[in-house]
Amino acid sequence: MPTLTKLYGMEEAARHNTPDDCWVVVDGKIYDVTKYLDDHPGGADVLLEVTGKDAKEEFDDAGHSDSAKELMQDYFIGELDPTPSIPEMEVFRKEQDVGFTSKLLANATQYWAIPVTVVGISAVIAVLYARQK
Repeated sequence: MPTLTKLYGMEEAARHNTPDDCWVVVDGKIYDVTKYLDDHPGGADVLLEVTGKDAKEEFDDAGHSDSAKELMQDYFIGELDPTPSIPEMEVFRKEQDVGFTSKLLANATQYWAIPVTVVGISAVIAVLYARQK
């Protein structure tokens, strides 16, 4: 029967980054290595440097033995949550529909140059037409 493990986000794992509380992520698995910091052959600093990210590459590059990999199981506390964190959406309230006249007045005040130009051209055309008669 499969064993259920607790899922943690990378943000949660990254918050455990002190000598008194240190979690390390290796290949999607999370280990609480706080009690192992003093015993780690590479020193506590090596483990503290890889908090907040998946340290699989660093772990593999160090060439850990099979016994080291077995020892890790003693510190296993859960797995990295594979679902991406979804940022909260902002909710916008649709403004109440304003009447046609309100929209027309708002646009006229915003684009005042267009009606003034139309009236000006109309006045010039009227004056020129009146002079021809």
